[in-house]
Amino acid sequence: MSLLAVRDLSKRFGGLTAVDAVSFEVHEGTIKAVIGPNGAGKSTLFNLLTAFDRPDSGSVAFAGRNLAGMRPHRVVCAGISRTFQNTQLFEELTAVENVLVGMHTRLRAGFLGGALSLPWTRAEERRARERAAHLLRMVGVDMYSDTLAADIPHGMRRLLEIARALAAEPRLLLLDEPAAGLNGPETQSLAKTLYRIRDEGVTIVVVEHDMGLVMEVSEEIVVLDRGRKIAEGPPLLIQKDRAVIEAYLGEEGVYV
Repeated sequence: MSLLAVRDLSKRFGGLTAVDAVSFEVHEGTIKAVIGPNGAGKSTLFNLLTAFDRPDSGSVAFAGRNLAGMRPHRVVCAGISRTFQNTQLFEELTAVENVLVGMHTRLRAGFLGGALSLPWTRAEERRARERAAHLLRMVGVDMYSDTLAADIPHGMRRLLEIARALAAEPRLLLLDEPAAGLNGPETQSLAKTLYRIRDEGVTIVVVEHDMGLVMEVSEEIVVLDRGRKIAEGPPLLIQKDRAVIEAYLGEEGVYV
């Protein structure tokens, strides 16, 4: 079943066409990658999918619902969460507090309910903390639960940002270069985390430069070059696609 349908999506910045009539679908329960050289339009595509940018033409439908005109927080409420190329954590909050902040769209208690400490708000807070602890364990950063985000190592910060994005209970998770700056063991840990997230029912789209990770975890790959889609398909076909090899992968067979 198609969870996300992108149709002829385009975005221009002055005379530059950053995304040029891109179309693809993401099926529920899968991991899909978007790759391409620097400047290919990958992050702009994510911004269009999450309403940080407005498309000049084309459409985005999520679970059959057109997202046109939505604000970013409404996209989150609809079931799409994302991370960013540069980690954006609340540095003065602990890891668990960062995850709790990510739950704000799913909690009923407002300021007054929390201030009055009503029984149902206490029960909701307890469930929220249990959920936060589960997410920290799932991504492998539970040992930093009570550590300030500013004091958490780089690789663990990226995993924490994923946990915070999951706190919004998305059906679709968009990850923008989650392996950037990670070493080999950290990247392998990330791969296992992505499988766990998918197995919990969350569909994933990942923008990534680490081709080893992309070829390992993704079931389908979309390749962008200068804003246009030049290929789409399973990893084995993408590795052998002449246009992809020329635009991005370099030497044929290097990732076989």
